[in-house]
Amino acid sequence: MLRSLPSLLLSLTFTFAGSLPGIAQQATDAIPLEMTTDLAAPIDDPALRAAQEAKRSGAPVRAEHWMIAAAHPMAVAAGADVLRAGGTAADAMVAAQAMLGLVEPQSSGLGGGGFLVYFDAESGMLTTLDGRETAPAEATPRLFQKDDGTPMGFFDAVIGGLSVGVPGTPALMDAAHQRWGRSAWPDLLAPAITAADQGFPVSARLAAMIGFDRDRLMLHPATAGYFLPGGTPLAAGDTLTNPAYAETLRQFATGGAQVFYEGPLAETITAAVNQAIQPGLLTPWDMRNYTVKERDPVCLPFQGYEVCGMGPPSSGGVTVAQILGTAQAYRGGDLSGSAISSDPQLAFGSKAHLDDLTLLGNAARLAFADRGRYLADSDFVPVPLPGLLAPDYMKDRAGAASADRAIEDAAPGTPEFDHALNWADHVGRALPSTTHMSIVDQYGNALSMTSSVENAFGSRVMAGGFLLNNQLTDFSFRSHSDGVPIANRVEPGKRPRSSMAPTIVMKDGAPVLVIGSPGGSRIIGYVAETIWRHLVEGHDIQTAIALPHAVNRFGTYDIEATPEAEALAAQLTERGFKTSIRDLNSGLHGIALTPQGLEGGADPRREGIAYGE
Repeated sequence: MLRSLPSLLLSLTFTFAGSLPGIAQQATDAIPLEMTTDLAAPIDDPALRAAQEAKRSGAPVRAEHWMIAAAHPMAVAAGADVLRAGGTAADAMVAAQAMLGLVEPQSSGLGGGGFLVYFDAESGMLTTLDGRETAPAEATPRLFQKDDGTPMGFFDAVIGGLSVGVPGTPALMDAAHQRWGRSAWPDLLAPAITAADQGFPVSARLAAMIGFDRDRLMLHPATAGYFLPGGTPLAAGDTLTNPAYAETLRQFATGGAQVFYEGPLAETITAAVNQAIQPGLLTPWDMRNYTVKERDPVCLPFQGYEVCGMGPPSSGGVTVAQILGTAQAYRGGDLSGSAISSDPQLAFGSKAHLDDLTLLGNAARLAFADRGRYLADSDFVPVPLPGLLAPDYMKDRAGAASADRAIEDAAPGTPEFDHALNWADHVGRALPSTTHMSIVDQYGNALSMTSSVENAFGSRVMAGGFLLNNQLTDFSFRSHSDGVPIANRVEPGKRPRSSMAPTIVMKDGAPVLVIGSPGGSRIIGYVAETIWRHLVEGHDIQTAIALPHAVNRFGTYDIEATPEAEALAAQLTERGFKTSIRDLNSGLHGIALTPQGLEGGADPRREGIAYGE
């Protein structure tokens, strides 16, 4: 059942796009990234149902050997079967992601991309893989500008083929399995093939989003025929089959990722892009030349731990690290007296709580200022990564922060760097629709993966039974600002900047927390906040995930709509913050590795669960 859907819909502000007749283009930040829904439909499996009830009660799920936390019970079931049979975290990810592409197509799938952080227990190595989409070779920095040089409207750019980058998820799934998999590849795709052939129940979440996006989904016949059969949006509980997706997975099972990048399926994808209502630039050459890239992890020492995430083109790992590092430096490196960690029941609304929110909110503003200036695909622009995370720079940024008042100015800093730093700030916005899964297997391997098609339902273009991304709109819509180039401008072959922040927290060379979330640029705040709550305040992982959000990015403190929100907003306003009370529908999925075993948490704002044995 939807939570507060009528009031949510009535609160939206609409303008109309100029070049897509009849399409309502929401122009304000009131647009929901994805709708907040209650738990998924009833689950038949007693064990999974118990995990769902644990989430409802606010208790973490506990397990001894392995665990998976993901965004839909059917995906969790697929991954759990693999783990139970002796598969690795990488194996379980393949099964779960294939299922998510079927049952949660608005959020991720084979037509999107993602980032993966993997801890290999045998070698003790932490590896990050970049499966982000790439811009076509024919793309230019003016891709999303009108003839007069002004930026296109957001949905003018999103809908159709122009926004589609080369999908990276199939290659990422294949690459992870080749490195760390043990199970037979075809077996991992079999559950999703069966569900696509036999049908699956449409969830309340998917049905609500189809209804909300009806006008845009109608623009392409294949998309409309799937989500709006006979012109009527699918309803919760309807049984939906997807023979085209089943056939795609069969090809994937026999031919690996190469079938997406060469041959008939690749031609189907490029044809769909080039025949869309707004034709794109994707070519067979672009598809053939896609590669997954291994990147160096971004790690920050934090309170005796190492918080490790994805580096550029993700801004997630760097910005999460800067937020936590700046707060740590402000307190002189010791957070033991922070936010009543000795008594979490006193946290909300206390002076310690407000001091922490003030400090974290100011640290986030400073980090987001750096993010807007410096972070982009490091294969195309120099990124001052060591300088942004240097201890002396953290101290310098901490000097601009405050735990008492909102800072007035959050200009980018000047980290030490051996290249020129003359960059303009990013111009654009992103409304990503994303998913996250966290997995720990019986061998001690741990996986954190966030994947996305960007906006809900991506470009609204379908091929092979799956939706294609609109990730190119994560680039800046301007190439320059006042004559100064923007680091995250469009360029051929470049990967757009992302906020996805899959994270593994390490201690003494082993993982202690696996975490991540969807949520657009608020992903960064959700992840940093949850790490803080778990490591600093001492909350269990389910509580850390479920507590009301309060996140700052660009100056306005977003406060989750709860009964206590008005009082908290008033207190933060007194400290000089602008505030906005709103639904904040994160999709956090986390696993804590404790001396007592595994503890899993799943976001109550979405339909996912954590489950283990």
